[in-house]
Amino acid sequence: MAQPHSMRPQPVKPRLSWLEGIRILAAVGILLYHAQLLFTGYAYSPQPTGLQSNWAALVEANTYFGQNALAAAIALPVWFGFQALDLFVLVAGFVLVLSLRNKAHPISGGEFIRGRLLRILWPFWTVAWLAYPVLWLIGVATNSYRPSPWDTFAGATFPLLFGFDGERLLATSGPWWFIPLIISFALISPILWQLLNRWGTRNLLVVSLVVTLLYRYGAVYHFGGHLTYSMLDTPNDWLPFVSFLAKLSTFVVGMALAEAYCQHRGPLFWRSQRLVWVGLLVYAVGFVAQFYRVGWVVCDLLLPIGLVMVAVVVLRSLSNIPALAAAMGQLGTHSYSYFLIHGFVIDRTITLWVHDSLGRYWLSLPLMVVGTLILAMVADAVRPFIQRSAVQLWRDLDYLLMQNPATERTNWRPMVGDRVCYQGSRDWVVHKIETLLDEGETYLCQISDSRQTAWVNANGLSLVEATSTPRTRPYSPVKTVV
Repeated sequence: MAQPHSMRPQPVKPRLSWLEGIRILAAVGILLYHAQLLFTGYAYSPQPTGLQSNWAALVEANTYFGQNALAAAIALPVWFGFQALDLFVLVAGFVLVLSLRNKAHPISGGEFIRGRLLRILWPFWTVAWLAYPVLWLIGVATNSYRPSPWDTFAGATFPLLFGFDGERLLATSGPWWFIPLIISFALISPILWQLLNRWGTRNLLVVSLVVTLLYRYGAVYHFGGHLTYSMLDTPNDWLPFVSFLAKLSTFVVGMALAEAYCQHRGPLFWRSQRLVWVGLLVYAVGFVAQFYRVGWVVCDLLLPIGLVMVAVVVLRSLSNIPALAAAMGQLGTHSYSYFLIHGFVIDRTITLWVHDSLGRYWLSLPLMVVGTLILAMVADAVRPFIQRSAVQLWRDLDYLLMQNPATERTNWRPMVGDRVCYQGSRDWVVHKIETLLDEGETYLCQISDSRQTAWVNANGLSLVEATSTPRTRPYSPVKTVV
């Protein structure tokens, strides 16, 4: 007998390997950019002095790599690795629509924000909690920098001391200024999603573009700001460009691309040749614009669009090779942790070992790229344990401190293999079960939808399809020891 529709396992959407490829390449590009800046003492950043002046500055900055033409050719595009940050913003908008369109049931704005914030913060907390002791030990052993107690507290408890500019995080890792920005987009995502469905893609895109252009114009000519990657003395430094308003249209462009993609139309369905040429043209205009003050209004809007168009063509071609598709799909899942960790790796490596040695610098680059990836994989592997331990500790502490502890009971007894509904998605499967201190009646379940794993309270789950394993004996609880 056919199962009712609500009881059928929902098909899991395959990961887009080319999308994951963009993520990991962006993360590697940012690592190479920051490594080159640190090694050369921040020898170059785009200035609003014109194309010719910037070219002369680039040529001078490349003297750090000697007279080797190959080395200079490799270093030249790395000076613009900062552009990969806007790729993350555009991809985030794309993933937002793709994930919500694939939901079997709609979720509330509160549920979405909670889920999105935890997906941002758990990897961050994992890296921070593991990194601070290691940084302190390295600092003591080498008599070098170690985070102050105040900076450690600010990072370990983030976002307790939240600031839109990420100032409190900069002392730990410079690239961490980006975390408040992506949290800002997580907070406004439900509004943008609602407006997308209410206004339509075109109207939302036009409105966001107008808002962003007006804001960036004000940031350049009235707010006294400069681009986040341009080292320049202005009244308010880079603060006006740290706000999400400076990149709002980039995020919405990602949403518009995903909306069209779900309907099998739009630029991602153009012929490859057309997509490449349009992408190169858009990128070229944005590239030149970054060297002029008036161009600051539009450059960051154009550069990620051009890069994505070209990258999609290249990476989709590579994804036709099964091994490369699998590699991109796997590596892309570690791109966020890679981004969080890379600042530590390049700072300690260049400061403690490379120094001013050009030979050591070239030798260290592949080591830093691969080493950061290994550390990211370790952090992602450890994260479920840290997440589970933190949740268990909090719930056990909560139970012990309750004045009138009342046992929370689930309306069903979870079993390994049960298919459950969590936050509107029916693709989750229970893999492990543990109980808390409260008399073995409150269950903590490890669930997975093949893309991510989480430990959640069984009271937040609803049974979709029971496992075929007979339920003749109750589950034997594993007590959490405090």
